[in-house]
Amino acid sequence: MPTFYNYIENGLIYSFDDVFVPADAFRQGNLFTWGNNLGGKLGDNTIIGRSTPVVTFAGGANWKQVSCGQDHTAAIKTDGTLWTWGDGGSGKLGDNTTTSRSTPVTTFAGGTNWKQVSCVGNLGTRAIKTDGTLWVWGFNSAGHLGTNNTTQRNTPITTFAGGTNWKQVAGGGLHTTAIKTDGTLWTWGPNNFGQLGDNTTTNRSTPVTTFAGGNNWKQVSCGYRHTTAIKTDGTLWIWGDNSSGQLGINLAGATNSRTTPVTTFAGGNNWKQVSGGRDHTAAIKTDASLWIWGDGGSGRLGINDTTNRSTPVTTFAGGNNWKQVGAGRFQTAAIKTDGTLWTWGSNGGSNDAITRSIPVTTFAGGTNWKQVASGNSHTAATTYIDDYV
Repeated sequence: MPTFYNYIENGLIYSFDDVFVPADAFRQGNLFTWGNNLGGKLGDNTIIGRSTPVVTFAGGANWKQVSCGQDHTAAIKTDGTLWTWGDGGSGKLGDNTTTSRSTPVTTFAGGTNWKQVSCVGNLGTRAIKTDGTLWVWGFNSAGHLGTNNTTQRNTPITTFAGGTNWKQVAGGGLHTTAIKTDGTLWTWGPNNFGQLGDNTTTNRSTPVTTFAGGNNWKQVSCGYRHTTAIKTDGTLWIWGDNSSGQLGINLAGATNSRTTPVTTFAGGNNWKQVSGGRDHTAAIKTDASLWIWGDGGSGRLGINDTTNRSTPVTTFAGGNNWKQVGAGRFQTAAIKTDGTLWTWGSNGGSNDAITRSIPVTTFAGGTNWKQVASGNSHTAATTYIDDYV
């Protein structure tokens, strides 16, 4: 049985199992993880699942950005170093081994100039440096790495496309997408459901642009076999697998998958941020409302039932104060503008193993959550440094 430690801050009681967290933790840019701990993906030096948020074994108050894969996690510190942990199969940790790690380790490439990282399911990791170069590593049987071959890589290498103008990268369950500073959108890897958006179902071992083309792509996110992206004009586009209605086009079923980008049934030109889960999608509009659609199993849509939705709907919590959302496999997590963190679906860090079909705050509480990411069955989140920003 875990040992629980409590402390009181601003009249609120916070509890953490096994790992004591100082009273000022929520003002220090800490990284918290919770959920299933297969392969040590929580990074707390154990393989014990946690129903409440815990800090990683690496500790520190300088975490900037985090991403969750199926059974591994990657994060960047404010000093520009990149750390990975969890299942090391297929070389996805990038430390020149296939060894699982229950504590964070730096990649074989090292360096202090990492800017953004994204995990790709149970297959690998992608990351961009401050010099604009894009690096990939892990499994590669179907061209997952975009290196124009199918050779597995246990250490980071650049994609076949090269270049020093990569801005944002997103990994799905199997495929990868990335946006360049010129606003073009590139995809590569498996394409069995048209998730690359190039009007085919052909796998690609080198990056290709989507059929929609254009140089006004702003943000992209991948689900397991679908992709969603927002343009600079605020329109939301989506393509790939639609078996559970995750494209939000008022249709569902594998035969309704799309190999080219289409807009969701909700339409509009006021979309701000989007996140693709395994078989569902969540997005926030500029008015700070949160919309969600696709597979409703485990209550991951947060609409007080487990029904699939093929058109975007607002969560049961409603409101127009949502800031950032992260969709996982069986769960969803989102941060409000007041800094509170809300979770729903399968065991959302609420100190029990109960699924929730409506959003609840995590057991950790707090009002200065900065960024959240959801994986296969675990979640990670960072807090603001110094104060409530």
